[in-house]
Amino acid sequence: MVSGGRTIDAGRVAADGRTVYFAGVLSAGFDAAVNERANSWRWPRGKSRYNLAMLMELGSFRRIDYTVTADDVTWRQPALLISVANGQYIGGGMRITPEASPDDGFLDLFVVKPLSRLRFLAVFPKVFAGRHVSHPAVETRRVRKVRLDAKGVVAYADGERIGALPVEVDIVPGALRVLA
Repeated sequence: MVSGGRTIDAGRVAADGRTVYFAGVLSAGFDAAVNERANSWRWPRGKSRYNLAMLMELGSFRRIDYTVTADDVTWRQPALLISVANGQYIGGGMRITPEASPDDGFLDLFVVKPLSRLRFLAVFPKVFAGRHVSHPAVETRRVRKVRLDAKGVVAYADGERIGALPVEVDIVPGALRVLA
């Protein structure tokens, strides 16, 4: 038996008749589309693949009209992306939800409302330091469960493809014991 470490929550996502757990972040929108595009390429390798995929995706990406249900409240949400986070970071060190805590019993719903390409590129570098959350197009809120739906959108959790929306996500408090 291993002693030490800490207990953290896990996100649980139900999609397309299966259930998957994640420790970090589920994303649906621009960032998932970038991941989808990059994963379809064999070359280039490494970080440059994702940077190039981001630039290619930025050229054709359009806002998404989501239907969001969070803690039993439903609304329509135009956005570039929506993420459901248990942790602060997503691919390559982007600190998308700087206030998220993996052991507080909550998920952080992260929304980037529609922006022009130029404004998006101006805000994007701030995400590495978590300084983007004060931008008027960025919204976060603490939730316990979320349902996301939108046509033609896929979700990724901790970098792994989950599948097409709709997805239902909830928090499982104290689900994992990690050495940290």
